[in-house]
Amino acid sequence: MSADLPPLFERLAARYVWWQSPREAALQPRRIITRVMELGDYADVEALDDAVGEVALRDALLHAEVGEFSPRSWHYWHYRLGLARLGEVPPLPQRRCE
Repeated sequence: MSADLPPLFERLAARYVWWQSPREAALQPRRIITRVMELGDYADVEALDDAVGEVALRDALLHAEVGEFSPRSWHYWHYRLGLARLGEVPPLPQRRCE
């Protein structure tokens, strides 16, 4: 993201990535997106979808890290974004022991 943080992202970062300043959070826009996808209320989710589009939401889901999504949200977003058919949701990301 540019130095000029869009007002929506500044508001969402302040609300959902509370441990960082909005400017710090803006360095990882995918984190803002995943936090809103996991924790956001309906209005924030719809505003995010309108602002970034389904391609960005799919990207955030497909590149999710361990612990970013609950099972419930993981399933919901796969269905909502057309990434899985009923009963065919991929497993949540897991830590790998090497």
